[in-house]
Amino acid sequence: FGFLCAGILHVAVPHIFFKNFLSKNNCESVIWAALFGIPLPLCSCGVLPTAMSLRKEGASKSATVSFLTATPQTGVDSILATYSVFGLAFTIIRPIAALVTSFFSGMSVALFDKEDDSISENEQTCDGSCELEQGNKCISALRYGYVTMLQDIGTHLVVGLLIAGLIAVAVPDSFLLKFADNPLLEMLAVTLIAVPMYVCATGSIPIAAALMLKGLTPGAALVFLMAGPAVSFASVVVVRKVMGLRTTVIYLLSIIVGAFAFGLLIDLALPKEWFSVLHL
Repeated sequence: FGFLCAGILHVAVPHIFFKNFLSKNNCESVIWAALFGIPLPLCSCGVLPTAMSLRKEGASKSATVSFLTATPQTGVDSILATYSVFGLAFTIIRPIAALVTSFFSGMSVALFDKEDDSISENEQTCDGSCELEQGNKCISALRYGYVTMLQDIGTHLVVGLLIAGLIAVAVPDSFLLKFADNPLLEMLAVTLIAVPMYVCATGSIPIAAALMLKGLTPGAALVFLMAGPAVSFASVVVVRKVMGLRTTVIYLLSIIVGAFAFGLLIDLALPKEWFSVLHL
């Protein structure tokens, strides 16, 4: 679905949109990218071809990272599922956390990654003045999504998914419950497991709910709901290839810091009765 979205964006959205709204390393581009991504029902791997397509179309590194951070954390489907399992408080905080962390990650890239942000000529796609191949937008979208983008990131995506699968099998859920007496250590353990794994925004909900029923704090559960979908080993590999090591490190640290901040906010500052598992 992510590759299909990339193809549709390529043929349906005028290049001037990316130039006007997403091409600069500034606050406005970062916010637009986050707002564009939050409602999309894309997981941490499905978002990769779409985000890399935005980058190829001219989006800045900061806007691309903001989109990458916001999109997999939430979506229309996961918001509804969050409400049915966790109730209103989690449902409100989750998209807010996605918006704040995406803004933080995008602006961190804009401030601390001063390397050349321009797209090379061989990376750029049609600027809208050229005609689509064979005059058929459907064929052009499919060719771009399932040929061009697959050639660009397909191998790295598969390698990342295989590594994430090995991690998911090797580490038991019970590992996360050994640090229940120390919220910071518990959140750190959740992060160490959630970040390299592959789990989508909706798929993370029953896992987090089951862990809460076993004793995981609501704050640590939110860390899992944020860090798990927001990043995976596959996304790390692809971001490293396309945007470089410095951007990748900033991207990871921003998500971790944002997840910890909102997790501690829930555990230390908000009433515990607001956060419970309604149904499993």
